[in-house]
Amino acid sequence: MKNLKSSLVIILAFFLIVTFCFPAWGAKTIKIGVIGPMQFVQGKGHWNGAVMAAEEINAKGGVKVGDKRMKIELVKADSNEFLSMTDATNAMELLMARHKVDFVVGGFRSEAVFAMQDIAMDYKKIFIGTGASHSKLCLRVAEDYDRYKYWFRGTPFNEKFLGKTAFIQLATVGAILKKSLNIPKVKVAVVAEKAMWVEGMIAAAKGFLPKMGMEVVGVWQPSQAATDVTAELSAIQRAEPHVIFTIFSASVGISFAKQAGELKIPAVLTGINVEAQKDGFWEATQGKGNYVTTMNTYARGVETNEFTKPFVDRYIKRFGEVPPYTADTYSAIVYTLVPAIEMTGTLDADRLVKVMEVREFKTPGGKVSYLKDKQGRPLHELKWGPGYLTSLGVQWQDGKLVGVWPNKWVAAKGAPEVTYKGIVPFKIPPWMIEKYK
Repeated sequence: MKNLKSSLVIILAFFLIVTFCFPAWGAKTIKIGVIGPMQFVQGKGHWNGAVMAAEEINAKGGVKVGDKRMKIELVKADSNEFLSMTDATNAMELLMARHKVDFVVGGFRSEAVFAMQDIAMDYKKIFIGTGASHSKLCLRVAEDYDRYKYWFRGTPFNEKFLGKTAFIQLATVGAILKKSLNIPKVKVAVVAEKAMWVEGMIAAAKGFLPKMGMEVVGVWQPSQAATDVTAELSAIQRAEPHVIFTIFSASVGISFAKQAGELKIPAVLTGINVEAQKDGFWEATQGKGNYVTTMNTYARGVETNEFTKPFVDRYIKRFGEVPPYTADTYSAIVYTLVPAIEMTGTLDADRLVKVMEVREFKTPGGKVSYLKDKQGRPLHELKWGPGYLTSLGVQWQDGKLVGVWPNKWVAAKGAPEVTYKGIVPFKIPPWMIEKYK
């Protein structure tokens, strides 16, 4: 009996050590926190993408971790980050301390993600951002690698690359206007929401657009939640721009597009308007968002690579709409986390980081590779450009959101043209044609 008791004590001690010292072995599931503004379309995209990823992986038996298979368990966290920084940090703290998640995906507004990033780093948990674009989020990795190495950007590429892409798309639109309407010099109004991430893009627009042969006629910054932009639109009308370059990630994108459409301002709306990426934009603007152009990741009928169509089709079937870019929580789980876990056979964050930061792989949005800074230090920053991630330019054309860029885009002299299957020609609003032709 004494020997039996001793054996039981040894066995119990063994299981306690396994559970507390090696949690990946003792755990029944891989817990992934999904954090975002869940009452808004951006957060719903976060959640939907993660749900689809978990369903697909679990249906195949789960994730192979060493010689075991583990199912994915999602934990939803509403950051409410549009309205409250405190709510955002509390949501991340709860994921870490109460739910004890293994990984986190999501986050949207840069101001909130900085704070959430610090909390995840305190707990040494891998956090893949799928919404915020501020470049400093990744600069932190190079500057203090031991602390911030657990952060990776999942989507979008940073605001500098976003700006570069938006300017290329703007130049494309400008060339079309000049050729089609015989406009000698394209005038541009810059309209951006009041937010941290836009400041660099505004500065770049002021400095870069004149070099592109365009004239900046003014800069306007309504609130990110503005429901009435009459004052801004009246001033813009007086400036008589040919292009209104928008930089919107929040609900002001609906208000602005709807009111501009009602006024039939003879100018093309292009740039970034996250709300215009959604199928619901047409109904939200009551059709007044026709001809609005925005940067996007996905569009019906457009295939960046062989993974794009299957993902978009499944997402539409599952949720009834085209995936917004925040739905790339799907790619963060399916193409980034899970392969790294299966390659290493562990959930240990330090071992996973070493594998994740050197991998190159395709996702439905393009090819992922991570940049280093000029000193060769890891940034965990997404590589931008032909052959990697480029995003799309999409336009609302009579109730349909279609891809219009890249359309025979030549990124550099002597470089091959870049285009994707399903891209169609850009359309100028008919009331603009009437005014200038």
